[in-house]
Amino acid sequence: MTDVQSCAIICIVTQMSKGKTDKPARACACPPVEEALRADFFRALCDPSRIRILIRVARANGPQTVSQVAACCPTNISVVSRHLAVLRDAGILEAKRQGKQVYYSVRCPEIVATLRTMADAIESCCGPPETKKKGKRS
Repeated sequence: MTDVQSCAIICIVTQMSKGKTDKPARACACPPVEEALRADFFRALCDPSRIRILIRVARANGPQTVSQVAACCPTNISVVSRHLAVLRDAGILEAKRQGKQVYYSVRCPEIVATLRTMADAIESCCGPPETKKKGKRS
């Protein structure tokens, strides 16, 4: 079974469980969800140390060197450097070399675009989430 077939089955079952249909009228047109749901992006964010590092860089008033970032973590500077490289390789951080120093900053527009692409891919596969109507109680 291909990923698209799996996605279509999940979508149909989801729609049926929401009571929207008693039989699948048409298969969902799932985009290449695998491309949108980037494993490297999630892998980079799955480590608590990398989350702390990302927060440190995001809260800074400008680009940070490895030494500046390492000040937030009770970790060896070489480990912080490897974590920064994982975040950079996933497109979460930008690295600019100036002489011997490398300065890291958050790639905010790229992160937002990646998250939107992921959300759009999932939503187009299974439809938008249902919103609860205010004032109605069941």
